[in-house]
Amino acid sequence: MDRDPGPDAQDFTCGPLSYDGHKGTDFALSTFAEMNAGVDVLAAAPGVVTGVRDGMADLLYTPERSAEIDGRDCGNGLVIDHGEGWVTQYCHLKKGTVAVARGARVEKGDRLGEIGLSGRTQFPHLHLSVRKDGREIDPFGTQDTNTCSLPLAGETALWTTPIPYTPGAIMTLGFSEMIPDYDAVQAGTASSTITPESPAFVLYAFAFGSRSGDRLVLSVDGPEGTLFSQDITLERTQARFFRATGKRRSAPWPRGIYEGSALLIRDDRVIDSADIKISVD
Repeated sequence: MDRDPGPDAQDFTCGPLSYDGHKGTDFALSTFAEMNAGVDVLAAAPGVVTGVRDGMADLLYTPERSAEIDGRDCGNGLVIDHGEGWVTQYCHLKKGTVAVARGARVEKGDRLGEIGLSGRTQFPHLHLSVRKDGREIDPFGTQDTNTCSLPLAGETALWTTPIPYTPGAIMTLGFSEMIPDYDAVQAGTASSTITPESPAFVLYAFAFGSRSGDRLVLSVDGPEGTLFSQDITLERTQARFFRATGKRRSAPWPRGIYEGSALLIRDDRVIDSADIKISVD
């Protein structure tokens, strides 16, 4: 949730993992391939389903579609009344997967549907809203949602199992023989085989939670030592971002094992890293 009462956005730690006015918690998938494979959404607690919508297409939101989804920003989803003023809402479910009907009684952990791309969204995720007596509640800290702090002094989280805070992370690291399209990276289809005759040797990273001034270091080491390494300064705060670097072929790539690595660095501290290997045959 956005804990900043003004035009800026801050998450519950005063970090950037939110949007201005965002009233829920997003559970995002890395790629469309994961969405297509199916990721179940489960009921957070027992209750009665008081509203359901299904049938909206799983499409990336664009401004041109604003009128089409006006009043249906949540996309396919449902609302559960848990009693004593507690309500949860589940948004952006995949078309045709909503598994409960209005008036149904559900138990904690019951399957409600699958994560999708319906409504006002640009990446597959579940948007979970929690309300108490009509007031939006941040499950990471239930007190004043107009302030943020680290730690949240005196606040109570609602998670049965605490969810660790990840300020930014590398979701996907892959090799390709060309700079991939962002659509392919999001779809999970960007990686390709590298052969000795590939026109280029590219390492790409798909990540979330950048802050202006962060650095992303992409490197590849091969049978003959370091193939390339680039230290990229990230200029914008972004929910999700993609960067790639590489080298054009001037001679056949030596056969053997190549190791790619990515470091996401903030204030000279590594906040996440990832490694990947590929065999060139």
